[in-house]
Amino acid sequence: MRRQALAILMLLTTGAASTVTVTWAQQAVPASAPSAPASSVDPDAVQALHSMGTYLQSLQRFRVFTDLTGERVLADGQKLQHGANATLEVDRPHRLRAVMKSARTEREIIYDGKQATLYSPQHKYYASVPFDGTLAQLVEALRARYGVELPLADLFSWGMPDAQHQKFDSAMFAGQDYVGNDLCDHYAFRQPGIDWQIWITSGSKPLPRKVVVTRTDDDARPQSVSILSWQPGFSIKPSTFDFRPPAGAKRIEAVQLPANKG
Repeated sequence: MRRQALAILMLLTTGAASTVTVTWAQQAVPASAPSAPASSVDPDAVQALHSMGTYLQSLQRFRVFTDLTGERVLADGQKLQHGANATLEVDRPHRLRAVMKSARTEREIIYDGKQATLYSPQHKYYASVPFDGTLAQLVEALRARYGVELPLADLFSWGMPDAQHQKFDSAMFAGQDYVGNDLCDHYAFRQPGIDWQIWITSGSKPLPRKVVVTRTDDDARPQSVSILSWQPGFSIKPSTFDFRPPAGAKRIEAVQLPANKG
């Protein structure tokens, strides 16, 4: 039983961690794109991130779809790219359904405000644990207790009080660009271990449309790209957040990580 639990949790974790991106967005970098000194932090860029987070937290109900592309680096340095997608349906403060798919795996996370369930449709295994916190707390609990990463987890931390204390080595505005049909403001940030970029829709409803993360703590500098498509105010049936085990599904034990790895 314990082996089964570990298997499903590893499946859920590995899939989330290895997601990647393909982008049909406008990716051309203007020749005149500014370059920032490594230590410069533009307060307007930081404020734009906070404003986007505040708007995100104001969305009571939404659906967001993302195409993910990531890189896996082999021992000899060769990079392999792979893709996945995820759909999140959210009804704040306590309900969420996330469906993650790739050619190799499919996983679901369902939270109804009282119970969180991890389900693997391929293997028909599921594990449910009681939980009654907010979505931000759920994201952290899944990561710390079970090693499970929710795709687009930052959506639930941007705009929260703790995000105000986030430290950057550099932050800059890199100009405007289109992602799909949306004109976006492009920002670039540096933090220990990662460089990351975000494209935020211009105007009064700032939403993240594209996120690129480059690991700088790895000499191979693997990169992941996420393209997000939004449906704010999406009408979601309450039953979306109920988990009823499909026929043949087998419940397994959710095994927590050792305390020193949490």
